[in-house]
Parts: sequence; C-alpha cells; structure tokens
Amino acid sequence: MTADIINLKRVRKAKARAAKAETAAHNRAASGRTKAERVKTAAETARANALLDGARVPPAANQGAFPSAAAHDDDLDPGNVS
Repeated sequence: MTADIINLKRVRKAKARAAKAETAAHNRAASGRTKAERVKTAAETARANALLDGARVPPAANQGAFPSAAAHDDDLDPGNVS
C-alpha cells in the first residue's frame, strides 16, 4: 500500500495555468464583441444603475439615533403617582 507521489510544484503550476486560461477566455469574449454589442451592454448597465439610484432611500438626518426619552418626560410627573 504505497501512496501516489504528487509533485506539488506541478499541481501549483497547473492551477495557475488553468486560472490564466479562464481569464484569457473571458478577455477574448469581452474583446471579440462588435461596437453595437458594447454600446448595448453599456446602455443596459447605465439603465440598471439609474433604476437602482432612483429607488434609493435618502438617509435620515439623524441616522442611527433613537428618539430621545426627554421629549416624553414632560408627560410624566413623578410627584403625581397614583
């Protein structure tokens, strides 16, 4: 029962080659498009960004602050406890 010997250097290089090949395939796909396709993609991206920006809720002036209890303290009179 002997284990297979694995050369880690070869495995690491093979992994790097596979990553480079994947990046190259992505770059080829992105560069191999016509101008009309690039313009269409840019317009779709701009439209999606505008849609998201339009749905954004503006932050409140006192974001993260809770209403203070001091505003309601005048309703309570500690001397008038029933």
